[in-house]
Amino acid sequence: MLDIKITKTTTPKAKPADESKLGFGKIFTDHMFIMNYTEGQGWHDARIVPYENVSLSPAAMVFHYGQEMFEGLKAYRGANGEPRLFRPDMNAKRTNATNERLCIPQLPEEDFVQAVKAVVKVDEDWIPRAAGTSLYIRPFIIATDDFLGVAPSKTYMFMIILSPSGAYYASGLAPVGIWIEDDYVRAVRGGIGFAKTGGNYAASLAAQVKAHDGGYSQVLWLDGVERKYIEEVGAMNIFFKIDGKVVTPALSGSILPGITRNSVITLCKNWGYEVEERKISVDELIEAQNTGKLEEVFGTGTAAVISPVGTLRYKDDVMTIGSGSIGELSQKLYDTVTGIQNGTVADEFGWTVLV
Repeated sequence: MLDIKITKTTTPKAKPADESKLGFGKIFTDHMFIMNYTEGQGWHDARIVPYENVSLSPAAMVFHYGQEMFEGLKAYRGANGEPRLFRPDMNAKRTNATNERLCIPQLPEEDFVQAVKAVVKVDEDWIPRAAGTSLYIRPFIIATDDFLGVAPSKTYMFMIILSPSGAYYASGLAPVGIWIEDDYVRAVRGGIGFAKTGGNYAASLAAQVKAHDGGYSQVLWLDGVERKYIEEVGAMNIFFKIDGKVVTPALSGSILPGITRNSVITLCKNWGYEVEERKISVDELIEAQNTGKLEEVFGTGTAAVISPVGTLRYKDDVMTIGSGSIGELSQKLYDTVTGIQNGTVADEFGWTVLV
């Protein structure tokens, strides 16, 4: 168990007056968590301090070789006002899966969860109360050795910052347009596609800009080898409801193992849907659309929870999904997941953790 020292700010910030204008990831709370790692000593000096800038050497290895990882989860204001987390143990497990791939020291799962709970508790007054809002939690680890050599760092910082946030998309639950990328690739099997690390997101930016210029919200990636199998959206995993079945790409090593993805699969199976985790080609998707069997498409992720897809673009084809409005299953999943998160729907799975 961590011995966390707490130093509270003497100059607290004013909290947002209008929670309908929070946006996403633009506002930060009064405090942050920091813990250091030193080779031979392990993780040490756990502390919560006022939110402030960080001082690093220009030679810090994170700047030069990208040895860093991050996570994303949320705290919610429950129906009775209590702060709640959703499956933080899964974020802890995924942290260590990423750490292993990037040669970052393992972080005990119980320490991860304790740190998250502790900093949220200190800043729990920052958890917004308006419907659809939450306190976004960003844990991350960076390599801090001042050394210009390609090798794993011997020192690291684990930090957690908090951001009161509204809907990820300004359009809320309105279906979004998705650009199926046919030029760039993001990841390949054997690489770091499954890891939660900044390099994956940097690799996605060129296609994201192209998609935005074309009027689309997100990029849907194809596999990096055959360039024909659906993988994931830039900020989400992807699901298709085809002829009554729920289909999502199998985790192959190049797809992020999303926690909302896992939750949606569990719920769909619990409701009696046949769920297939498998390869699905873009040609199969087009055929399903042409034969009227493609009933719904939606993305899943911590930030947006459920993001219905209204249109899919692939080369010269633009597919309108269903009527272009949110599907019945997408709506039910959104209502159920957010209801479990905020305590208005019974949690049958033990996913909720009170702070």
